[in-house]
Amino acid sequence: MAFSKIFSFWKDLTPSQAAILENSARSETFSPGMLIHRSSGDCKGVMAVISGGLRVYCVSEEGREVTLYRVESGDVCILSASCLMDSLVFDVVIESLGQTKVCLLPSPALHKIEEENPLVSLYIYKNATEKFSEVLWTIQQVLFLKIDQRIANFLHDESLRQKSRTLSITHEEIAKEIGSVREVVTKTLKYLAEEGKISLGRGKIEILK
Repeated sequence: MAFSKIFSFWKDLTPSQAAILENSARSETFSPGMLIHRSSGDCKGVMAVISGGLRVYCVSEEGREVTLYRVESGDVCILSASCLMDSLVFDVVIESLGQTKVCLLPSPALHKIEEENPLVSLYIYKNATEKFSEVLWTIQQVLFLKIDQRIANFLHDESLRQKSRTLSITHEEIAKEIGSVREVVTKTLKYLAEEGKISLGRGKIEILK
C-alpha cells in the first residue's frame, strides 16, 4: 500500500518511524450501517477510506441525529483517533456507509510517533480543524434555514454525490442527515412534490427542478 499517497505527513517521517507505522497498519472492512466509533468508546486510530464511506454525526438527548459530514473514498477520518487530541473534544458517532474498507493506523503507534515528530501532530490537528468549516455549515443550516430549504439543499448535494436526479433514499434517512424527524420530512416532501419540484416513489425521490 502506498502510504505516502494516503497520508501527507509520510514524507516527514524518519525511516524507523515509517517502519513502525507500516508494521502496525492494518486493513479493516465494515458492513453497512456498522457503528465504528463513539466518543465514549475505543479510540481506534486514523482511518483512510479505501472504498465506501463514513458518516460522522451527533445525537441529541432526544435521540435525534444530524450528520456533520461524510468521509468519502480517498479521504482520511481523524476523529476516530480523538484520544490523540487532548484539547479537542468531539462528541460524535461514526458509522459506515455501505460496505466500507479502510486502512487503519492504530492510536498506540501514532501516539508514539506523535511524541517524537511534531509534524504528525500538526497533521492530525490541521485535518480535524479543517472539518470545522463543514460542521459550522451544518449548524448554520439547522439554525437559520427553514425545513424545506434544508431538505432541498440536501437533495441537491445528494444528487451530486450519487450523480443522479433519482435518489435511492428513505424519509428516515433524510431526517437523520438533516437533524429532523421522519414525520416532518414526509410532510415537507409532499409539499415539494405538490409544488412540482420532486416526484416521490417508494424509497426513491426524483428531482424535477
